[in-house]
Amino acid sequence: MRQITLIVVHCSAVRPDQQSSATQMDAWHRQRGFHLGIGYHYVIRRNGKLETGRPEYMVGAHCKGHNKHSIGVCYEGGLDANGISADTRTKAQKQEMLRLLQELKGRYPHALIVGHHDLNPLKDCPCFDAVHEYRDL
Repeated sequence: MRQITLIVVHCSAVRPDQQSSATQMDAWHRQRGFHLGIGYHYVIRRNGKLETGRPEYMVGAHCKGHNKHSIGVCYEGGLDANGISADTRTKAQKQEMLRLLQELKGRYPHALIVGHHDLNPLKDCPCFDAVHEYRDL
């Protein structure tokens, strides 16, 4: 069993008029050469629906240098209508993200919740301060 020390929050970097389901991300990641497909473990759609990606027992492909000990959670969105990075989470996404992160912290109580940006400052993702928002979990 993997030792999980990080729960990394991501956005899919799509505009409000674009979709990014786990199935679509799987195809995109395969096109980029990820032979196992989707790199995230979970995807939260705009309507709050949770979709699964890679099983938790598998190493993800979502944060270079940190995949071995992390779980990747991605929300659909992250760009405004002009393609600028923005926190575009819907109320339903925020509710499901909180529920999922609480569940994951129950399984991995010592894991830190961070945004992709916290591990790679060159990234805007997830376009909000995940460390601050989930500090009480």
